[in-house]
Amino acid sequence: MMGLAEMFRRPDRAHAELYKLPLDEVCYVVIDTELTGLDSRRDSIVSLGAVKMTGGRIDFGNTFYKMVKPGTDLTSESVVVHGITPSDVAELPSIDSVIDEFLGFCKGCVVTGHFLSLDLMFLNKELKRLSHGALNNPIVDTCSVHDWIKHQSGDFSRHFGENGDKDLFSLAKKYGIEVTGAHNALMDAFVAAQLFQRFLSLLPGLGVKTIKDLVKIGRP
Repeated sequence: MMGLAEMFRRPDRAHAELYKLPLDEVCYVVIDTELTGLDSRRDSIVSLGAVKMTGGRIDFGNTFYKMVKPGTDLTSESVVVHGITPSDVAELPSIDSVIDEFLGFCKGCVVTGHFLSLDLMFLNKELKRLSHGALNNPIVDTCSVHDWIKHQSGDFSRHFGENGDKDLFSLAKKYGIEVTGAHNALMDAFVAAQLFQRFLSLLPGLGVKTIKDLVKIGRP
């Protein structure tokens, strides 16, 4: 089976040009998904949210958010997490009807998010099913960037433990980012964008100046 590294090794020409650009001249799309569960073989996407950034500036008016009828049943455990009930999505179209719009929203941008490998696993499963191939944008995981920054500063004691210490909301609290309400794909994307914004301000001083540099330290 093709791994994540192989999936993102060959960006198309338009995306390949992004690697040469400095961090503050690039479009980023920060994404998040809500799911029926965490098993990519049997679970599916129930909502998809994204917000654009230009360099370190979050474009609050340029967002993408869709709830879809999932291909598998919602469970009581997943409803507790994201608050989306079967009745909320029963009459909605499937992800098939929104995936092209989502790909268009991401076109020409670096895709980022927190613990992004899970979102990518589900997205690429749907893209493969629809014969689109894997998402080939440059990819950056904010958790990986966080770990790299902490490694550079020599702070191992608090930040290299269990993943629970590095979940999105825990890091948001650490960096003074307000979090309200239940999980929501768009709201979580906004939180991740604010976290990424904090990291972008630090990276040039640590020698990370281009998207090529950023992708190297931010692999999912």
